[in-house]
Amino acid sequence: QVQLVESGGGLVQAGNSLRLSCAASGGSANNFRMAWFRQVPGKEREFVAEISRSGSSTNYADSVKGRFTISRDNAKDTVYLQMNILKPEDTALYYCAARYWTLGVTTRATGYNYWGQGTQVTVSS
Repeated sequence: QVQLVESGGGLVQAGNSLRLSCAASGGSANNFRMAWFRQVPGKEREFVAEISRSGSSTNYADSVKGRFTISRDNAKDTVYLQMNILKPEDTALYYCAARYWTLGVTTRATGYNYWGQGTQVTVSS
């Protein structure tokens, strides 16, 4: 059983940056593709970015391309989301998710096997 713990959220002004971290325990992150999703109250969970086991392949939602960067450090079993040029519409609860690598690539939340509890990001205008 893999446990995921997110950190790094907070309140920032528009235009600034934040870096989220997701630490995995109870299993090696090497076995998983990892992703970040976000959710605001009353809306479905939205795909943000995902990364392959090695880190060589990434995918992003159009809304964050060019501003957000996903990366991972397998030696530390940690995945990161660097968020730059933040906008008020980026305000959400951000979740880390893990998907067994054998299942391939997906941007659907239902395709992920493990989830963290989330970290809140609030961007003020």
